Amino acid sequence: MLTNRTDKFFNTADGALRTLFVAPHATRACPTVSGEVTQLSDAEKAQAGALMRVNHVGEICAQALYTAQALTTQNNELAARFERASLEETDHLAWTRQRLDELGARPSLLNPLWYGAAFGLGLLAGRLGDQVSLGFVLETENQVEAHLQSHLTLLPANDHASRAIVAQMKDDEARHAAQAQKAGATELPQVVKGLMKAAARVMTTVAYRV
Repeated sequence: MLTNRTDKFFNTADGALRTLFVAPHATRACPTVSGEVTQLSDAEKAQAGALMRVNHVGEICAQALYTAQALTTQNNELAARFERASLEETDHLAWTRQRLDELGARPSLLNPLWYGAAFGLGLLAGRLGDQVSLGFVLETENQVEAHLQSHLTLLPANDHASRAIVAQMKDDEARHAAQAQKAGATELPQVVKGLMKAAARVMTTVAYRV
């Protein structure tokens, strides 16, 4: 048991360090729009870069959330589900980081803070039981899907590269939400949903600039 806990601790620490400090590698090709070439003005690049920085932060948080939930659950099947979702979110992390580089934009300077906050939320959700933990996944993914939809209206119309990434991410998040609901997610109280939205608003506002 001690060895198992030690392994989990080191795996969790390794995951955090890799998410924050190692260039991620996607298992799927970065989404593109065939035949479309993205040409942006400096102002459009700045706008797209800020929006993609927010999306990159969201993927940092997703890694932390799923890692913490996999760590706390006693259900091996559910832990494997969280780990699979985390791997898919790694594609998003790689795509958004690649797009930031292409736009000449930097990641958020507060990524360790965002990771720590999301990890703490994941631990709390996991301690409240598997159905509640899945409920956090369901609500998080629903909110992220709505957030990504808003970015499809905010990104420059001719930024086909960023828009392709965001559209694929939106589809993936909707699927994760459906999977969590099918697995028995508990509907969270409205007050909790409201607090999650408020926290997300703070994160997106700050990450857009810092």
